[in-house]
Amino acid sequence: MNNTTRALLLASLLVSPLALTACKKEAPVSNEAAEAKVLTAPAKDDDAGWKAYLPAVVQENMGNITTNPFLYYLPPETDPEFEAKYERQVEAARTAMARGVQKGNLLAFGSPASAKMADLIEIAFKDVPPDTMKGVRILFIGDAADNPRVQVALQPTGADYVFVEAK
Repeated sequence: MNNTTRALLLASLLVSPLALTACKKEAPVSNEAAEAKVLTAPAKDDDAGWKAYLPAVVQENMGNITTNPFLYYLPPETDPEFEAKYERQVEAARTAMARGVQKGNLLAFGSPASAKMADLIEIAFKDVPPDTMKGVRILFIGDAADNPRVQVALQPTGADYVFVEAK
């Protein structure tokens, strides 16, 4: 190795730690980024708004769940096909609960038709054996008035229940 190559190598070794420390500057954290997101529920008849709002609420309430959540949604009761959609969701939820839900999953239930979603939850979880959903997180996004009956319906399952008031 000649002297020029050695000098360049030595210079690069001396400069590298200095360059690395200069790169480690941390960007200042804004107050907005530090605050939790505040999500506002759309109007009761805004189907598109609810379809955007619910996944955002679910994302904020994932906790330690790393799998993709299962979202059960009912449109506004003004939807001309509401009853048919309600019956299909009841059947889908009932079938899923009968098969069982693995530990580490999140089931989210939300709708501008909160009382009907609470009805759906009561029906779907009626026959779930006690303590068979430990380690499963269930999220209900709805009206505070519907929370107590949803809580009663889910309590025997042993699931981790989370309520988010849609307001």
